[in-house]
Amino acid sequence: MDLNETPLCDEPRITELIADLARRIAEGRTPGAPLVMVGIKSRGEPIAHRIAAALGGEIPVGAVDITLYRDDLGKGDQWPVLKGTEIPFSIEAAEVILVDDVLYTGRTVRAALNCICDLGRPAAIRLAVLVDRGGHELPIRADYVGLELAIPKGDRVRVRIRPSDPIDQVVRFPSAPPRP
Repeated sequence: MDLNETPLCDEPRITELIADLARRIAEGRTPGAPLVMVGIKSRGEPIAHRIAAALGGEIPVGAVDITLYRDDLGKGDQWPVLKGTEIPFSIEAAEVILVDDVLYTGRTVRAALNCICDLGRPAAIRLAVLVDRGGHELPIRADYVGLELAIPKGDRVRVRIRPSDPIDQVVRFPSAPPRP
């Protein structure tokens, strides 16, 4: 644990939030369309698996790597690391629940939407996020939100989720203090 981080949500609360997301997704289903889950790599993927498990039944879960769809690709001095898109089912005419850990500017979601639409034409795409921290720069809003926060620009929110991390929690880091 970093000394500057503030815990916002612990493991039992994350479990409750995921169960609530699953309940609301079940209530808002698109009639006649098969339901599939697609998590944005890397932490959206385990959240998507947990939501699917909470929904019960055989709900296909895939993962999308948005690296090549980023609008800042090539602007850094490092080559991007590809994690691979894994969607082993058809999204054609399906209701896709796109899942991410934190919604901030909306740029990650925009990239994921582009990637999904390159794979086919779903009946609908709905966005489920564990945390909406505000500060959107694009006209993107989540259909299903676990935890809504108002975090100042510059501060960071990090979701730690198993198996990507050793613990389930949401933490906040303050913006860096001004340099003298």
